[in-house]
Amino acid sequence: MLSPSIRFYWHTLFALLALPRITSAQNDPSSCTDLANLHLENTTILSSTYISGTANVTTPGSCQSQALVSNSLCRVQFIINTTSTSTVHAEAWLPDTWYGRYLGLGNGGLNGCIDYTNLDYGTSLHFATIASDGGHDGNTGLPFLNNPEVISDFSFRALHASTLIGKQLVEEFYGRPHDTAYYLGCSTGGRQGMQAALKFPEDFDGIVAGAPAVNTNFLEGWATMLGKLVGAPDPTGTPGFIPPELWDSVAEEVLRQCDALDGVEDGIITEPDECVFRPEALICEDGDEGGCLTKEQVEVVRSVYQPMYGGSGMGELLSPRFDPGAEADGGAQRWLSGSFDPLIVDWYRFAILNDSTYDFENFSMDTVMLGASINPGDIETFSGNLSAFKARGGKFLTYHGRRDQLIPSGSSKCTYDLISRTLALSRSSMDTFYRLFLVPGMNHCIGGPGSMLFGQMGAVSNALNNSDSNVLLAMVKWVEGDVGPDVVRGIGFGSAGEVIMRSHCRYPMRSMWDEGKREFECVV
Repeated sequence: MLSPSIRFYWHTLFALLALPRITSAQNDPSSCTDLANLHLENTTILSSTYISGTANVTTPGSCQSQALVSNSLCRVQFIINTTSTSTVHAEAWLPDTWYGRYLGLGNGGLNGCIDYTNLDYGTSLHFATIASDGGHDGNTGLPFLNNPEVISDFSFRALHASTLIGKQLVEEFYGRPHDTAYYLGCSTGGRQGMQAALKFPEDFDGIVAGAPAVNTNFLEGWATMLGKLVGAPDPTGTPGFIPPELWDSVAEEVLRQCDALDGVEDGIITEPDECVFRPEALICEDGDEGGCLTKEQVEVVRSVYQPMYGGSGMGELLSPRFDPGAEADGGAQRWLSGSFDPLIVDWYRFAILNDSTYDFENFSMDTVMLGASINPGDIETFSGNLSAFKARGGKFLTYHGRRDQLIPSGSSKCTYDLISRTLALSRSSMDTFYRLFLVPGMNHCIGGPGSMLFGQMGAVSNALNNSDSNVLLAMVKWVEGDVGPDVVRGIGFGSAGEVIMRSHCRYPMRSMWDEGKREFECVV
C-alpha cells in the first residue's frame, strides 16, 4: 500500500515520453533582464527578474501579496492594452530547464487574479508558463459595470492576447519557439479553455479544462433561481427554508438511498443521475425530535434536484439539475443558504443589468432569458462546433466531479453530447480529440471523499507524477505521443489516511463495482 507521503513524490518527465528537446537558460540573469528592453505590440514589460532557487515573491494587485517560486526561473511581468478601455496584466515564468512546452493558465469565478499556484506548478514540470488577471483586478465583478471591453477580456480575449505575447517572450528568452502549447484551467478556467478551442483553435495543441463553467448565461440563471427557490434574498418567514443543519440530514438520507447504486456502499454516489431521491423519507412525524422536514421543506428539496427548463415553450432544458450528493459539501451553501452568492449578485448587477442597486426581489425566468439574450462578451460558451480545433489536430481533455457543489456535472455530459451531435461523431471518433472523465466523489475542481488528486491543479494535486495519474502529463502524452488516456487514475485518502486509488472512466463509459475483483471497472 502506498504511503500518503506519495502526494509529494516527484519523478522526472523523462519517464513520460521519449526524451524531449531540452533548452537550458544557463542560469544567466542577463538573458532575463534583457527582456525588459523588448518591444512587443500593445505591450509594456514592467519588469523581468531572475529568481534563483526557492523564494517568495511579492505580487501586484489585490488578490494576494506573495507567491511561492519553487525553481530557478525568469519572471516577466507585463501589460497588454487590448483596447483603448481595457488592459490585461500578465506574467510569464520561464524555468531554467525547459522542455519546449508552453502552458497557458486561466482564472476562477469572476476573479481577476493571476494563478500563481499553477505558475509555480507548471514551471516545476518545466513548462514555460503564462497567466493573466483576465483583464481586471480583484475578486468582484465591479470592473464589468458599463465596461463591455473588460467583459470581453474576461470572456475570451485576455487568454488569447496573453498567449500571443507569451509565445513571443518564450522564443526571445530561449532562442527558439515552443514545440507544443498546452492549457490548464478549471471552472471559469475550464470555460476559458473551451472558448480558446472555439475561437482561437491554433492557440493550443492540448487543452485540459476541468468543470467548465460553460452555457454560462443559463448556469448563472440556474444558480440564481436555485437561491430564490430556497428563500433568497431573505429566507425569513419562508416556510420551505432549510437551515444548514437540516441539509446535513438531507445529505445523510441521499447517501442512504443512493450510495449502493454502483454495487458498493463506500460513501460515494458514482452516478448521481441514477439517484431518484425521495425526500418524503424525511417528513416529520409525531415524536420526531429534529432532523426531519416539513411538507413545505420536502417540496423545496424535491425542486432543488430538478433541472431548469425554459424557452418559448418552457420545455427546453436550460440547465441540468443539482447533483444528489453535492449538498454534503459545505460549499453548496453558496447556492442553498437562502442568500444570493456575491458571484451571482455581481454578474447580474454589473454585467447584465448595469444596475449596482438591483435587489433581486423580482428576479424571474424572464431575467434569466434576458441575460441569455444579452450574452455579454459572448460569455455563453456553448457551441458544439469544434471542427477547426479537431481539424488542426487539437486534443481536449475535460473532467468533472460528480459531487460538484457549484456546477452540475451533467453540464459536462451535455457539452459532450452537443459536440457529438454537432459534428456527427461516434464515441470512437470523439475519442480521437475529445475525452470527458467523470470523477465520483470529487467536489468542484478538487476535494471531496473520492480519489480526486490527478495533477489537475497545483503541486498538491500531483500525487503521482506520471501520465496515468496526472491529466496534464496525460495530455502531453496524447499530443506528443498520440496516445490518449483510457482512464484517469485518481488518488484519495480514507478516514485512517490510507491511500485509495480509483480509475475514472471516460464518458459515456460507466464505473461499476466488480465484487470479484474488489475494484471499480469501466463498462459500456
